[in-house]
Amino acid sequence: QVQLVESGGGLVQAGGSLRLSCAASGSTFGVNTIGWYRQAPGNQRELVAHITSGGNTDYADSVKGRFTISRDNAENTVYLQMNSLQFEDTAVYYCKATQSLGVYWWGQGTQVTVSS
Repeated sequence: QVQLVESGGGLVQAGGSLRLSCAASGSTFGVNTIGWYRQAPGNQRELVAHITSGGNTDYADSVKGRFTISRDNAENTVYLQMNSLQFEDTAVYYCKATQSLGVYWWGQGTQVTVSS
């Protein structure tokens, strides 16, 4: 089992920044990808960014150039730096850890609200 705890969400004005954290604990050995997803009311959950154990990253087109995902392996923590936030970024942000065999776990989510 892997436990994920997200933090760092909050209310911010458009154009502002937030940094989300996803702290992993438990059986983290074998987790090869951690991703950030988001879900706005009435919408499906969508991938925002993910990072592999080797440091490879990928981003949704809507956040490229504004968001940066990084990881601190010593702290078992993945970060999502969000700059130039827009109203459309308002959502609950979730962290997902995936093992090489496809087993995955979700965090409980953290709310990000961007006021226009």
